[in-house]
Amino acid sequence: MKLVVTIPAYNEEKTISRVIEEISSSMEGSDSVEIIVVDDGSNDGTVNEAIKAGAHEVVLHGVNKGLGVTFRDGLEAAIRRGADIIVNIDADGQYNAGQIPDLIRPISERKADIVLGWRNISELDHMPPGKKIGNKLATWVTRQLAGFPVIDAQTGFRAFSREAAQRLYLCGNYTYVQETLIQANHKGLLIEQVPIEFRRRDGKSRLIPSLSTYALRAGSTIFGTYRDYHPLKFFMAVGGIIGLAGLGFGARVLIHFSQTGMVSPFIPSAVLSSLLIIVGLGAMALGLFMHMLNSQRRLLEEVLYRLKKNGG
Repeated sequence: MKLVVTIPAYNEEKTISRVIEEISSSMEGSDSVEIIVVDDGSNDGTVNEAIKAGAHEVVLHGVNKGLGVTFRDGLEAAIRRGADIIVNIDADGQYNAGQIPDLIRPISERKADIVLGWRNISELDHMPPGKKIGNKLATWVTRQLAGFPVIDAQTGFRAFSREAAQRLYLCGNYTYVQETLIQANHKGLLIEQVPIEFRRRDGKSRLIPSLSTYALRAGSTIFGTYRDYHPLKFFMAVGGIIGLAGLGFGARVLIHFSQTGMVSPFIPSAVLSSLLIIVGLGAMALGLFMHMLNSQRRLLEEVLYRLKKNGG
């Protein structure tokens, strides 16, 4: 069984060698382990350090394209190299590569398609309170939208079977962590979770520079993915909220009209009510239309999956 470990990296020359060496030592005695570093436009010595440390392949981005693209390119490179199991780990050394055997065991035993390494966020003294709150909030939102009781939706230490990797069609450029969960549960892939160590890092994250930026862009990816895979629920909810707001404004007009027989003091409310109700109904109609198109999306994804599986 061939294992390929992918490492997204951006300006991690100080830690990439240690991560590669830790992976190699953790899988010592196994001849079927390969390491792919996906360099996302680094302007330091990350690539040279990765090659010197023994990376089997380095995928180069000429410019910084984002973590989502970097992860996706890593999966595709691993599939091309014939991986049976793919492990993704960060380049900053916070995850303990010595736990890779624990991560891949449920897949090798055919108990899971995807395995997430979850961090005990509440017990991490080296994680700032704001980041803890952000992680827990993002995990809660992902849990509700994915329909899976994920413990740590933001973890970057995760393993995929070849089948699972071929089933995923990721569109987000900025991040991938929540999108993979929403898609995986929608496609009926089996997901397991194992506890992992999460170590202190030196300096700030380079792939995710700020919490506010991450929250905005990751939130866009989460809701965009949910919209694409559950359009009827999404647009019915949006249309329902807008329509109810319209009915609320309209109720004032109707009450006043029933008491006085006049609308004139509330003409703006009447116009706004009409517009909101029309927009709400339009959103619901759009949801029905996209729900019908969803069958075409599933058919297209199945075609693409078969092409991947057959090496097309």
